[in-house]
Amino acid sequence: MGRPSLRSFTSMVCIAFLVWSSSSFESCIARSGRRHWRRHDGDNGLSASLSKKKPKSHGSSSHHHHNGGPSKKAPPSAPASPAPPPPPPTAATPAPLKDSLTFNVLDFGATGDGKCDDTKAFQAAWAAACKVERSVMLVPEKYQFLVGPISFSGPYCQKGITFQVDGTIVAPMNSNAWGKGLLQWLEFSKLVEITIQGKGTIDGSGSVWWQDNPYVEPDNLAPQIIPLDNSTLLQKHPPPLQTELSSKMPSTKPTAVRFYGSLNATVTGITIQNSPQCHLKFDNCIGVMVHHIRVSSPGDSPNTDGVHLQNSRDVLIHSSTLGCGDDCISIQTGCTNVYIHDVNCGPGHGISIGSLGRYNTRACVSNITVKNVNMHNTMTGVRIKTWQGGSGSVSGIMFSDIQLTEVQFPIVIDQFYCDKSTCKNQSSAVSVSGINYQRIKGTYTVKPVHFACSDNLPCIDISLTSIELKPLQEKYHLYDPFCWATYGELNTPTTPPIECLQIGKPTSNRPQTDHDTC
Repeated sequence: MGRPSLRSFTSMVCIAFLVWSSSSFESCIARSGRRHWRRHDGDNGLSASLSKKKPKSHGSSSHHHHNGGPSKKAPPSAPASPAPPPPPPTAATPAPLKDSLTFNVLDFGATGDGKCDDTKAFQAAWAAACKVERSVMLVPEKYQFLVGPISFSGPYCQKGITFQVDGTIVAPMNSNAWGKGLLQWLEFSKLVEITIQGKGTIDGSGSVWWQDNPYVEPDNLAPQIIPLDNSTLLQKHPPPLQTELSSKMPSTKPTAVRFYGSLNATVTGITIQNSPQCHLKFDNCIGVMVHHIRVSSPGDSPNTDGVHLQNSRDVLIHSSTLGCGDDCISIQTGCTNVYIHDVNCGPGHGISIGSLGRYNTRACVSNITVKNVNMHNTMTGVRIKTWQGGSGSVSGIMFSDIQLTEVQFPIVIDQFYCDKSTCKNQSSAVSVSGINYQRIKGTYTVKPVHFACSDNLPCIDISLTSIELKPLQEKYHLYDPFCWATYGELNTPTTPPIECLQIGKPTSNRPQTDHDTC
C-alpha cells in the first residue's frame, strides 16, 4: 500500500502545479510587458505599452486610440493634417508610422482633468518613447492635461519621434510652477526628425502674464498713427483685472513651444494659443517644416510672435493661419533659405525680418522668400527693421503676391528701429540690399511705403514691381510714401507713385567691407 500512496501523492503535486501555472499565465505575460500595462473596458486588447515587441504597423495621424493601441494602416493618399476640412498637402507630409510603438500619457499616470499636474506623467511617457525609433507619444483627444515647464530633449533619443497632440495641453497659471521665470514652457531640444502633429491645442494661459504689461506701441512708427479725431489710442481689448495670483507671475515670460538644436523638425495640424510670449520658436535648427497650423492670441497681447526663427536654415512655412499681438512671423539673425507661402496673417504686425543689430551686434539674414500671403488688420505688412550701430547684412529678399486689407504700413524698411522713447544716434548699420517687392496690392490706413535708411550705409538695389496700394481713410491721418537714402528701381508704375525712391546707386556708395558682409 505504501508504493501506490507515493504515486498518488506525486500525481496530486503535478496536477496542482499545472493548475497554478495556467492561472498565472496571463499575469506573467503582463509582467513581461512594460510596467504601465493596463486593460481598458471595451478595448478587447492591450495598450500599446504592453509588450516590448514592435507591432506590425500603426496608422498615420488620422488614426489614434486613447489607450495607445495599434491602429490600421492609413491609405497612402490620406492627408497628414487632421484639421477639418483637410486641405490637399502641398509639400511632403509625415508618412504612416511603421514598426512604431505608441506611448499614451494616460498609461503613465496622467489624469487629463485639467486640474491635476500631469507633468511627471509626460516626463515618464517621453522617457519611454525616447528609447524607441519612430515611436509616438500620444496626448489623446477629449482630455485636458495641465503640464508645467518641461524639456523633451536628446541628444540620446532615437530619431523620428512623433509627439501626437489630439487633446489639449494647458500651462499652469500658478506662479509657483515658474520659479523666477523661464524662457520656454515646452522645449524640444537636440532631436532628429521630431514631429509635433495632431488636431489638438497647446494653450499657454497667457492672460495672467499680459495683464502685468500695459500695451505700448513697439517702435518709432507709433507717433505716425494719429486718429482722425485726435483721440488717444486705446487698447482694442483692455487687459483683465489683476488678481493676487497673477501679480506674482515672473517678469520673464516663456515661449510656448521652442525647438533648439534640432534637425528636420516638423509641426503640423495643431493650434497654439494664448502664449505668454512667442508661440512657436526655432533656434539653431536645420530643416524646419511648419504647415497647416493655427496660432491665436489677441491683437494687443504683447510680444506674442506667431513663429519666431533664429539661427536656423532651410525653413518652409506654409498653409497656416497666424493671429497674434506681434509679428506673425519673425525672422532673426542667422537665418537663411527660408520660404514662406500661403499664410494668413492678422491681427499682428505682419511678417518681419528683424529687429537686427541691437547692442552693436552682427546680424546676417539672406535668401528669404515670402509669397502668396494675405494680411488683414495688421500694423505692418512686410518689414525689415534694424538698429543703429549694428553690422552684417540683409540680402536676397523677395516679397511677392501679398494681398493687404486695412494694413497701417504695408511696406517698411527701417534702419532706425527703436522700441523705446529715444535711441542713441550711431553711424554704423546693418546693410540692406537686394530687396524685391512684386505684386503687393490692397488697402492701407496710414502710410503705403516707409523707407528710412542709413546715411552712412544707404539701402541699395530696392526693386518695386506692380505695387497697388489704395488709401482707406477710416481712422487715421494719411501720409504719402516716404524714402530716405534709398536707391533702386521702379520696374512698373506704382499706386501711389513712389517718387521718393532714388534711381540707380548712390554716387558715394562705399564698397562692402568685412563690417557689412556675412
